[in-house]
Amino acid sequence: MKIDRIEAFVVGNPWKNWILVKVATDQGHVGWGESTTGLTTMPAVSAVGEIARLFLGRDPRELQRNWNDAHKALYLSTDGPIMAALAGIDTACWDIVGKELALPLYRLLGGRAQASIRTYANGWYQDDRDPVRFAERTQAVAAKGYSALKFDPLGHNYRTLDRAERRKTIAIVEAVRHALPDDIDMILEFHDRLTVPEALSLIRDIAQFRPLSVEDPVFTNDVAAFAYVSRESPVRIAGGERFSMPRQFAALFADGGTDMALAEYLRLGGLSRLKLAAAVAEAHNAMVAPHSAQSPLSTAVNVHFDIATPNAFIQECFDEFHVDWAKDVLGNIPRIKDGCLAPSEAPGHGVSVNEDEIGKHPYGARNFMNLFSAGWEKRNS
Repeated sequence: MKIDRIEAFVVGNPWKNWILVKVATDQGHVGWGESTTGLTTMPAVSAVGEIARLFLGRDPRELQRNWNDAHKALYLSTDGPIMAALAGIDTACWDIVGKELALPLYRLLGGRAQASIRTYANGWYQDDRDPVRFAERTQAVAAKGYSALKFDPLGHNYRTLDRAERRKTIAIVEAVRHALPDDIDMILEFHDRLTVPEALSLIRDIAQFRPLSVEDPVFTNDVAAFAYVSRESPVRIAGGERFSMPRQFAALFADGGTDMALAEYLRLGGLSRLKLAAAVAEAHNAMVAPHSAQSPLSTAVNVHFDIATPNAFIQECFDEFHVDWAKDVLGNIPRIKDGCLAPSEAPGHGVSVNEDEIGKHPYGARNFMNLFSAGWEKRNS
């Protein structure tokens, strides 16, 4: 079996163009992956087309060799579009292997370590940054059966908060906590916004509302600053979604820097690298909560990974808050049950892709979300 065709397709999701990758073989096998990067589109699309030469003519079942040879040929690049392109092709090859063997992806990854994965909602707060509106939206999301939900209460603030913005931020957190049933958790996303003193001061003020964790309060790649905040914080701090190398997590975990890695398989370059990040976490008695802010295909891939990973803690999910037509493009997506997701038993990752529907939703030049622009929470809705 040889790879004879690799294509990238852009799906015009309103706040983030999705990039789907199709890998086909000379024996008629087809696999699908994803290379979405979010704040840009065309660099990753071009990267898929350009690095395809490194995979064409190769056996897609030689997953480790193909990935490592390609990575070395790219001079060990950690560039975002290239890593996303590698991840998309790699995932599509995993999908092909599963289909050839008639096995679901989680079995290829080692089999069940847990029956399902606890799941939290994200992308649900597409409204004005107002405590009352946040509370109303919270009640609707809680009714859908999630075990937790995540949101960024900080608006477009950067580095510091004035008194009015601080009061509004705390009021939003308080409103969401009061609107949630006691057994549903709240996760706060800070999107790398704050300085160390500002982050710690705010976290200490909101600790009374019992967030499960605070994500990326300061710039994650400043590992020393991140670790300091984590050690001083009364709330668990999670981070690492920006990382492109598994070994970066070792520095994050060192000296009690955190016990929660937000590993992102698209930034790391593929599933095998995500497994390495989880192994680094396990070596530090830490957990992984895979970051997933792309299409439902990536949700499904992450759920297969979670099920096969003993230290996978919780999974992010946007799927019920995408545009309605997403379900016409991508089918057989995991659904929430009792606050959890479970993988499909279909071969490969199990997601079906309707190519005819892709063409109805082309690339959008404005399908981008500036997290530091007022009103970004509406996600172009």
